[in-house]
Amino acid sequence: MPLVVVDHPLAQHLLTRLRDVGTPPPLFRTLAKRLTIALILEAVRALPSVEVEVQTPLETARGRTITPDLVAVPILRAGLGMLEAVTELFPEITVGYIGLERDDATLRPTSYYEKLPPMDGRHVLLLDPMLATGGSATRACTSIAAKGPAQISFVCVVAAPQGVARMEAEHPEVPVFTAALDRDLTDNGYILPGLGDFGDRLFGTEPHLGAPPNP
Repeated sequence: MPLVVVDHPLAQHLLTRLRDVGTPPPLFRTLAKRLTIALILEAVRALPSVEVEVQTPLETARGRTITPDLVAVPILRAGLGMLEAVTELFPEITVGYIGLERDDATLRPTSYYEKLPPMDGRHVLLLDPMLATGGSATRACTSIAAKGPAQISFVCVVAAPQGVARMEAEHPEVPVFTAALDRDLTDNGYILPGLGDFGDRLFGTEPHLGAPPNP
């Protein structure tokens, strides 16, 4: 399983701002979108393209277009923070959704929603900002793989070694694209140093891990 850490200076700048506990939700959303663009550009680098001819206002010109029929699948809810960047880059992309919720006691994911388009022969960008234990990522990959896609690429903001190892064991054919391979997991499955609960920080729903206590 290829693990690609996108170490472009801009990607690392955006990631550092996302990690900062003082970054408020509106800015967090903007930074997440911009970082996703950097990650997706790397994730689609190897996709096949074909040469085409187009008419400019002055004359015909040759260029290249990406040929695969792309599908974006965010894992709800945090993956929604990455979706807008993908649809802006590829306005004609098809979108599916997988809803997974992690049990705080067992750290295992349970499914509460799934809506996927036809996948046969298509290239899938699976979006989830945090690859922690790998439970949600591998379960989503299993659901998508059963529908016969040509390729699945998993795109995340940060990854833990445990999640990467699980992806390697269960879905070695799926490349993982991330901005950072972090150090470890806490006992309750949060990535260290990580950036707290991505969904909570994205939507401002509750104090995230590491936030200063209320006065």
